[in-house]
Amino acid sequence: MICDNCSTFEPIEGQGRTVHMKPARQELVHLLAQNGYTVQEHNESCAVNYKERSDLISIMECLQSLPRNLCNELSFCVTGGEAPKTRHIWTPMQRFELQMEHYDMMNVILHKEFTSYMQPIVDPSEQIVAYEFLLRPLEGGIPFKPHELFETARKTGLQAFLDQAARTSAIETSAQWLPKGVKRFVNFLPSSIYDAQMCLHHTFHTIERLELDPGDFVFEVVETEKVDDVEHLQSIFEAYRNHGISVAMDDVGAGYSTLEQMIKLKPDYVKIDRSLIDGCDRNPTQQRQLVTITHMAHEFGAMVLAEGIERREEFHFCREIGIELSQGYLFGKPSHRPPCGPEPQLI
Repeated sequence: MICDNCSTFEPIEGQGRTVHMKPARQELVHLLAQNGYTVQEHNESCAVNYKERSDLISIMECLQSLPRNLCNELSFCVTGGEAPKTRHIWTPMQRFELQMEHYDMMNVILHKEFTSYMQPIVDPSEQIVAYEFLLRPLEGGIPFKPHELFETARKTGLQAFLDQAARTSAIETSAQWLPKGVKRFVNFLPSSIYDAQMCLHHTFHTIERLELDPGDFVFEVVETEKVDDVEHLQSIFEAYRNHGISVAMDDVGAGYSTLEQMIKLKPDYVKIDRSLIDGCDRNPTQQRQLVTITHMAHEFGAMVLAEGIERREEFHFCREIGIELSQGYLFGKPSHRPPCGPEPQLI
C-alpha cells in the first residue's frame, strides 16, 4: 500500500520519454503543432515525445506564450512512452518548472542517491546507547546539504516521497550495522504524513521485512515549531506507539510553543534544542530553562536528551541536573558506520 503523496513519477530525461499535458485545449495543441512538435491527442490530454532534457526545456519555453489562465490550468506527467497510469503524478505547470530548475536535486531525490550516517548518543557514563540517523550524500555523488534537499523536495512536491525514502534508508542502515537492543533515532516530518496509518505503512513494513524489533526504534518529529495541528501529531504518535515504537520531540526549548506541545504530546524522549546547551555551564538563564524542561519531562516519564554538546563542561552540567542522554561532537561526529570500540550498551 503506497499513498498518492509518496508515489513517484518517471525521470524527466532519457531515451523515449513522453510529456503528457492536460487539459488538451485547442490553443495548446495548435501552439505545439505550430512550433514543429508532433502532438498525440487523447481524450483529455495531449502528448509530445522527446529525448533530451533540453528538448523538454524547449517545449516548456514554447508554452510560455499561452494565455496565463491556460498555463494555470495545465498539468504535466512524464512517462517512458506509455499512457499515464494511476501511479503517475500529474504536476501543475509552476511546480513542474521548479522540478526542471532543480534537476540535480530532483535526481538525488528520485534516484535515492543518498545514504544514512549515524551519530552516537551516550548515557551519563559516556557509553554509547543509541544512534541518530542523518541523511548524507553518497560518496562521489552529487553533494547537498540535507536541509536544502528537503526544501527542494517541499517546493517540487516530493517532500513526502523524500521523507519516506529517508526513513527507509535509516532503517536499512541500522539493520546493517547495529545489534538488537540498540536504540535507533529516526527523523520524520509530520507535514509529509496526512494519514498516519496509510503513510507510515511502508515504514512499519520495512521494519517487519528486515525482522527488526520495533521497540528499538525512536521516531522523532522535526519542525516541531511549525506544527499547528497538535491533534494530527498525536494521531501520528499513536500510530507509532501502536506498533511498539517510541516517539521523541526535537528542538524542545527553541520556543515557548514547543513546551506547550511537549506537555500535550508527552513524548517518550525529549531532545533539548542545542541553543540551550551551548555554554549552559556558565549561563544561569539557560540553566534555569534546562532544569525546568528536565523536570517537566520527568513528570510524565520521558527521558531527556541534550543535543549539540561540544564541551565537557556542558556535558557535566547536563548530567548533574538529571539529563539521561547526550549527543554532540564531544562524543562523535556522524559517520557511515559505528565507531570501533566497546559494544554499545542497551537502554
